[in-house]
Amino acid sequence: MPAELEQTVGLAGDTTLLDGYAPLPRTYDELFRSDGSSREEVADLVAELDQLGRLEFMTRQRLAEGALFRGGVTFSVYSDAKGQEKIFPFDLIPRVIPGKDWVNIERGLIQRVTALNMFLTDLYDGQRILKEGRIPESMVFGTAGYLKELHGIRPREGVFVNIAGIDLIRGADGEFLVLEDNLRTPSGVSYVLENRGVMKRVFPGVFRRSRVRTVESYPARLGDALMSVSPRDPGESRVVVLTPGSYNSAYFEHSFLARQMGCDLVQGSDLFVHNERVYVKTTAGPQQVDVIYRRIDDDFLDPKVFREDSALGVPGLIGAYAAGNVTLANAPGNGVADNKAVYPFVPDMIRFYLDEEPILGQVQTHVCMRPDDCQYVLENLSSLVVKAVDGCGGYGMLFGPRAARSAIDEFAAKIRATPEGYIAQPVVELSTCPTWVDGEAAPRRVDLRPFVLTGKNSWVLPGGLTRVALKAGSYVVNSSQGGGSKDTWVLEAPQS
Repeated sequence: MPAELEQTVGLAGDTTLLDGYAPLPRTYDELFRSDGSSREEVADLVAELDQLGRLEFMTRQRLAEGALFRGGVTFSVYSDAKGQEKIFPFDLIPRVIPGKDWVNIERGLIQRVTALNMFLTDLYDGQRILKEGRIPESMVFGTAGYLKELHGIRPREGVFVNIAGIDLIRGADGEFLVLEDNLRTPSGVSYVLENRGVMKRVFPGVFRRSRVRTVESYPARLGDALMSVSPRDPGESRVVVLTPGSYNSAYFEHSFLARQMGCDLVQGSDLFVHNERVYVKTTAGPQQVDVIYRRIDDDFLDPKVFREDSALGVPGLIGAYAAGNVTLANAPGNGVADNKAVYPFVPDMIRFYLDEEPILGQVQTHVCMRPDDCQYVLENLSSLVVKAVDGCGGYGMLFGPRAARSAIDEFAAKIRATPEGYIAQPVVELSTCPTWVDGEAAPRRVDLRPFVLTGKNSWVLPGGLTRVALKAGSYVVNSSQGGGSKDTWVLEAPQS
């Protein structure tokens, strides 16, 4: 980026970037107060971005999109008839989180992931929380994520959740709430790193002057976390990333992380098990594998234990894992802890295992498996958000306030038929952030997915993936549903 580009401001006749921007009523805006003035913590940044002018901003937006296109930063939409591979939409106006706010978020995330790891350890060996009646057994054993085949198997250091993606939203009062836990194969961190690289090239001066915390250490931190739970000495250990292949929607991320960590990207056919140890085929002969960062679903990991028709996994892999000769990250069986029917009980887990009150709140949830909750949901479908407990990506969901009568009736029938398959929540007014759409900055709703790494210790990536609903009025931020992303700037905390 030429140095003079940084000095360019609005040209003659141009308007300022945020001219006329109006926050939505009764909604928290990340950069502006309800009266239209910028928030104190980001006032200097807002002023600097504003002075660029719209023409200059559009130039830089094109530069950013070109860089992402050349870098192959893509995701797949299987249902799109126009083509599967898409450049992930990226908006240059950042989402900013003051350092003092992040301190509390970081503490709350580590507390939550610690309790979830303790729950999984307990669930697969002892089940004390169930025996003491803190969580109904039916809520756990009725979920698709619970794998009875793994009972009694304890991962290295007791870490089931090596990589967590915890989805947060900010309500109208400005408080962050946990919306969802992603503990199986959470994706999106590659976009965080690529977005940041593009932002630093397109806005070098603005970025430097804003005291933004770095995210570039994530691959090294991930590698260290994985090595710390290896069954062999880290100096002798080998880590691989296991991918289902290039047709997977997150293949870009699989290859990106393997490259950044300096380890092999493998498919199931590249691995084999001998004497309860896993080996990778190389030109120098078989080499023992100690840690597998797996990006394939539980059902496909080992055809000897789960799906017999799986061509993606490795026969005998679970046997090697049970023998303690290989670490699987994340551990199989985690799906029971991020199931939407178990989500309402996470605060109880924190109190039970840590004897602490939850630092982060979460959304009130009605579990349709409970008769009283089910009746309430059926009577109020038009004002609730209904989700399938095993759904993801914005699919299997009813947004009651905007749903047609036919859709509401259809969901009512589904809930009556299989109440255990659904939960419902009140509509939370997701916070908004200025977003460049159709030649102007307009408020669009956002969420946030921070990533938490756990080995011998836990570490939180400062920021995470901010997803943005690009359609006016939409609450659905998923890329598969037309959403995009923003760079998340966590500012350095003020010195005390």
